Amino acid sequence: MRAALVCGFALHIASLLAREESGQSVLGDHDDIDRSGSGGRSGDFRGVTEARPTAVVPEEAATAAGPERPPAPPSAPASALAVPVPVFLSLERYARMVDVTYCVGMTGSGISQPFSCASRCADFPELRLVATWNTGVLMRDSCGYIAVDDSAREIIVAFRGTYSIANTVADLSTIPQKYVPYEPGEGEDEDADVARRAKCTNCTVHMGFLGSWESARSLILPIVAEARRQSMNSSSPLAAPAAPYRVHLIGHSLGGAVAALAALEMKAVLGWEDVQVTTFGEPRVGNLGFAKFLEGVFNLRSNTATKEPKEPTVADAYRRVTHKNDPVPLLPLSDWGYRSHAGEIFIAKVSLSPTPEDVIQCRGRSDPACSDVDGEHDGSGEETSPSTRKGIIPPNLKLWELFFAHRDYFWRLGLCLPGGDPADWGRERYNYTNDAL
Repeated sequence: MRAALVCGFALHIASLLAREESGQSVLGDHDDIDRSGSGGRSGDFRGVTEARPTAVVPEEAATAAGPERPPAPPSAPASALAVPVPVFLSLERYARMVDVTYCVGMTGSGISQPFSCASRCADFPELRLVATWNTGVLMRDSCGYIAVDDSAREIIVAFRGTYSIANTVADLSTIPQKYVPYEPGEGEDEDADVARRAKCTNCTVHMGFLGSWESARSLILPIVAEARRQSMNSSSPLAAPAAPYRVHLIGHSLGGAVAALAALEMKAVLGWEDVQVTTFGEPRVGNLGFAKFLEGVFNLRSNTATKEPKEPTVADAYRRVTHKNDPVPLLPLSDWGYRSHAGEIFIAKVSLSPTPEDVIQCRGRSDPACSDVDGEHDGSGEETSPSTRKGIIPPNLKLWELFFAHRDYFWRLGLCLPGGDPADWGRERYNYTNDAL
């Protein structure tokens, strides 16, 4: 199975590189692809009986007190700043959570209540599973799980990356689709509702990513809305309703792109205020208009020329984690009209396991100190000459190294096995504070 994954991904990256070097159009012909963007609505959504979690110390309590911010790693530019240790530990924790998504849809396995699976579920006794979903529609597939952490007052919505990453990357050249942050025609007869909606001007997104979200949204949104409603209930009828739990969307690879679209709908359309996103190896979702819209919704800084990046915290609204040599965050190419959005946190160390000093806060949409090292910038976060890029494939790297770079986010993600991928067996847990997450 692993050999097939490596082969499929490597063959497609090689194809992209060959076409890029030969000057052949990367758009190709896609007349046989459905461009309607309507997405499937059928799918398998399995509710799970709720069970009370084991009491644990909330993440905030475990990470509130940490050492001072460490310096940037020697390989990073002098201006780069490493993230604080509490942020490092938070990102590592959510990387393990997103790894659990690869158990969803596994024949004879999966995730069961209260939160049990063949992979890393035992790491999270504080979680109780609410539901899993698996739409299973080719090129529009989406699967993952919804769980609740009562101790941290958080609802986790975790999106799995695709097993057919080569197929997904192959479809990255499809013509972008117009994006509106709500379903066309929904509530348009209500003036107040129309006025409330956020507007995304001149926005386009990748058709496959949007289709993946559309195939799952009718399955996910009602469950998350009900979990938020239940979280506001008080044990005392005289007490005022509590604030709803935070909704935290996490995703790896394709799952990161779908998490971005889901989070925008929850925050910009439904008006849920406490929405947080953490993605790993997220590809570019849309064009510059879409990037600006997302940055506005999540209050992200888009200007690379900012003298000092915002100090990252565990509560930041959007954290887009990338990794050195991972080509997926630079796909689809800017030549095709796609742009990265701000919020990037970059793992500068190639091999596992990174230290807090290896993880740096990036500036703007495309910081040359981070994943877009070969991009050309004018200091405003815009690429000035996308046609002169050196390409997404570093010439000194082998294709299998790129494949593992896309999976290596604190741990090697992507296999539902006890202890995770065999590459992680025997690997020591991260321990940079006296308090364990």
